[in-house]
Amino acid sequence: MDTREASRRKFIQFIASSPLFAGSTAALAADEFISPIPKPTDPLIWAPLDTTKAIKNPKEAINVFDFEVAARQNIPPSHFGYMAAGIDDEVTLRANRADFLKFQLRPRRLNDVSKIDTKVELFGRTYSSPIFLCPIGGQRAMDINVDFQGEVAPAAAAKVGNHLQILSTHASRSLKDVNAARGQPVWFQLYATSSFEITKQLVKNAEAAGTEVMAITVDRTGGRNQETLARIQKTDTRVCEDCHKDRGPRPSFAEIDTKGVNMLSPNLTWDTIRRIRDMTKMKILLKGIITPEDAKLCVQNGMDGFIVSNHGGRAEDSGRSSIDSLPEIMEAAGKKIPVLIDSGFRRGTDVLKALAMGATACGIGRPYIWGLGSFGQKGVERVLEILRTELEVDMQQCGVADLKKITPALYRRISA
Repeated sequence: MDTREASRRKFIQFIASSPLFAGSTAALAADEFISPIPKPTDPLIWAPLDTTKAIKNPKEAINVFDFEVAARQNIPPSHFGYMAAGIDDEVTLRANRADFLKFQLRPRRLNDVSKIDTKVELFGRTYSSPIFLCPIGGQRAMDINVDFQGEVAPAAAAKVGNHLQILSTHASRSLKDVNAARGQPVWFQLYATSSFEITKQLVKNAEAAGTEVMAITVDRTGGRNQETLARIQKTDTRVCEDCHKDRGPRPSFAEIDTKGVNMLSPNLTWDTIRRIRDMTKMKILLKGIITPEDAKLCVQNGMDGFIVSNHGGRAEDSGRSSIDSLPEIMEAAGKKIPVLIDSGFRRGTDVLKALAMGATACGIGRPYIWGLGSFGQKGVERVLEILRTELEVDMQQCGVADLKKITPALYRRISA
């Protein structure tokens, strides 16, 4: 070995042993570079997900992550990047998944779990599962169908499994169309904008369309640096304007003049919420609650419920996951109103842990968009089927036959 190569190896060894890189990918990369044979894991990983090979039909999917690979091949780069990106360092995006490992389930034995009931009642309607579809705007941009079904395809899939669906203000299909596909009114998610007059019109339009429940998003108060999106966009050779022209305008704003209006809501306050409360008979939830202080204020200000959410790691990069926040939020809310949760849910065990903490229902976002971008409605149906099946099996292992028997005794926290 010549002097230059020996010095290079010593430098890499120094980097790998440095506390600055302890546990980092840099240390792992250095370690594997030095050793001709990578260190094995225990147990060995014999069948990792192959991100170069996409499933050919929904039934081939083993878990929801199989759809992400297929969606990456089908969805245009810029559109996929928009959906996949968090913000800044994407610490919150990753925490939403990693923090489920802070909690363990406690399997119980010798209970009759031959028949599993996952029905949940919310504001007078009964759904067959506590798993709901989160509001995601512009779904025609993610749809593989030549007629760009957009939000209508998930609505039809939600109807098959009798799931709750929440429609975004920025949906690419109208409430009327989505309600027709779902077979009943979906919930409406409101971006209040900076103009109360526009907010008022959006609320009135939703109520006129038959909406019974509205979720007001409170965590999009400013811009965001979506670095993943910015980098993926550079690989997209299409003309952006042509694509958006094909997918049409946002129906919620079809007859509303938004010129000069901030489509976010940096001026949103509790006073605004009270004014909205006074103008409608719809049930109102706040979406984006992540602290016990705000949970208490939801109860004190007469909200009908709230959704624990960090916008899937797309609104802020605090590093705090929804699931890590849930126990203290439930303690603050005192089970006085329904508490829903989203951000990072990918497994039946994820859902069961949240239900054990006291959540009423759990929302998925990216997974059903992966299904939509892979196989349209059938892809969404399969995503929901997989999650329902996993949840039912997990409930059986924990000895609970219906949601009412799920209590905090079914989980424990193993890390602060």
